[in-house]
Amino acid sequence: MSQSSEYVPPKVWVWEKPSGGRFASINRPVSGPTHDQELPVGKHPLQLYSQGTPNGIKVTILLEELLAAGHGGAEYDAWLIRIGEGDQFGSGFVGINPNSKIPALVDRSVQAPVAIFESGAILQYLAEKFGAFLPTEAAARAQCLSWLFWQVGSAPYVGGGFGHFYNYAPFKIEYAIDRFAMETKRQLDVLDQRLAQHEFVAGDAYTIADMAIWPWYGGLVLGQLYNAAEFLSVHEYSHVQRWARQLAERPAVRRGQAVNRTSGEAVLRERHAAADFAAIGLV
Repeated sequence: MSQSSEYVPPKVWVWEKPSGGRFASINRPVSGPTHDQELPVGKHPLQLYSQGTPNGIKVTILLEELLAAGHGGAEYDAWLIRIGEGDQFGSGFVGINPNSKIPALVDRSVQAPVAIFESGAILQYLAEKFGAFLPTEAAARAQCLSWLFWQVGSAPYVGGGFGHFYNYAPFKIEYAIDRFAMETKRQLDVLDQRLAQHEFVAGDAYTIADMAIWPWYGGLVLGQLYNAAEFLSVHEYSHVQRWARQLAERPAVRRGQAVNRTSGEAVLRERHAAADFAAIGLV
């Protein structure tokens, strides 16, 4: 490993210049709104404010699966939050998610609307609300929630760690890429060994654990994230490959993956009715 120059941290870090890279314009060390911007409200019980990143896709997959399973109360409006343009720092969005990260959901089917942020919390809230995709038996429920929160705790090493330094950083740092590539491959191996023994992540049933994990780790092995499939030798994870392809064939997954996207093959920037998918060739 080579390092051309050595950075010596100061005693006290001070934000004096942009950090560089693709997201430098929206990164800052403080929270709160930067501008006034009300959130739109549609006609459906559930209002989603998101973008079609892996974290956003988790929620739209679940909503489409709920609708496919006959849960009409899961009808939703999906509004695009353009994170590259700073929509997440608008006063309306900060009002429902002080952390300024997508996705955020408002449930207006109840007398006092409920705001939920953090993708894992949204998945659990919706699964409990509709009694679907989350087992009720204690041991099976524990497995599902364990794998759900495995994803929540592990994926930052994949996205904020490996994805950032491999794909988005303004220059390549060998140590950082090696460190996070190693951890990403370790996580893929954890998942591969699990899926060698079970059809789905939490066992024999398709659950919110699969919906949370697929956009990240399924995306990696299907070559949809960071242009890193060859670099990470994803062909080594045959059981993750099998599972990822299986989920990718589900119509609800295909629809959910399209919602709030801004680029790609199937793009539905906003979703307000099931009929919206016809315009992009999905049913």
